[in-house]
Amino acid sequence: MFDRQAHSVRKDAAPAAAPYSLRCVPWRALEAEIAAWDRLALEASEPNPFFESWYLLPSLRHLARGQDVMILRFERAGELAGLLPILRTPRYYRWPVPNLTSWLHDNCFCGVPLVARGAEAAFWRAVLDWADGHAGQALFLHLRGIPVDGPVHAALSALLAAKPRQSEVVHREERALLASDLTGDAYLEASLSGKKRKELRRQASRLAELGTVDVERHSGEDGLAAWCDAFLALEASGWKGKAGSALANQPETTALLRESLQGAARRGRLERLSLMLDGRPIAMLASFLTPPGAYSFKTAFDEGYSRYSPGVLLQRENLRVLERDDIAWTDSCAAADHPMIDHLWRQRRTVARISIAIGGPLRRRLFRHFVRAEIARRPAGGNL
Repeated sequence: MFDRQAHSVRKDAAPAAAPYSLRCVPWRALEAEIAAWDRLALEASEPNPFFESWYLLPSLRHLARGQDVMILRFERAGELAGLLPILRTPRYYRWPVPNLTSWLHDNCFCGVPLVARGAEAAFWRAVLDWADGHAGQALFLHLRGIPVDGPVHAALSALLAAKPRQSEVVHREERALLASDLTGDAYLEASLSGKKRKELRRQASRLAELGTVDVERHSGEDGLAAWCDAFLALEASGWKGKAGSALANQPETTALLRESLQGAARRGRLERLSLMLDGRPIAMLASFLTPPGAYSFKTAFDEGYSRYSPGVLLQRENLRVLERDDIAWTDSCAAADHPMIDHLWRQRRTVARISIAIGGPLRRRLFRHFVRAEIARRPAGGNL
């Protein structure tokens, strides 16, 4: 079990800095702090919708059963200034090696902590100090889903360099990112060859021969329940449904979709995009809008219309996000080397899993030997 005792943290080096503190609390304790949590999300130095209240709470309610997930709750001058869901686990993937790990699930595509702007260094000092003092049987701290191009990772890197402790990037992947000053049409022209653009226009024309084609874009709660019904049915009708990985295959993930999209819409954080044929959706996309970034959460298309590339046609419409003043980039949330989006979105975002030494000298020596063997088995690109 976690030690729930408050952990004091030294003041930041800046003049007249507010005192910081960190506590490890049950996740349900944050249900009483949703207003403060939502303020933190708006003030965070790096957006992560998957750790916002409207997504993380449904995730924990439906997907954390049997796991003692806790929250590292960081505050500045009594105000919530950072949080990270964490789990003490006896296994490290397929190895029986105890560790402290940030908690994610299969539909959580980013693991960067929510941290108030300007408090990044103090947050990581607090987390590492806490992990040193409360390691228990854990050999190391394992952080998952960390984008390496943001201020939160930069603060961690600087802290580890200033006060050396061993850390390793044990896995990294590059997934498609949309980031450009071009308009949607200009981006498409720069991204796809003339031959591919011609084929896409041909597919759009052929699709229009079958009936009336429309594109619907929604951001509010109106019609959301029916949209979720249609999305769940569309996704389940394809290969994901057959493989058992569609959201509709499990009541827990069905509930997660409905509750998270409703919470996002209520806060103005959701965009729903649908490609319609005679009033019926044949491709759908739900995106989380978290300025200055956005995340493509879930997409599905009718595989009966594969010859017309409805998913690509929908993504062509989605390029309009480039024309929004408040969104500078969009994370695809797709697997590396995705056969569709990687050919359309040309930028890449590197996301890493990072293991960090904690505790005393003996524990750190054991970690050094363990991580050296892990890196030798599967190099991940070097140190943090």
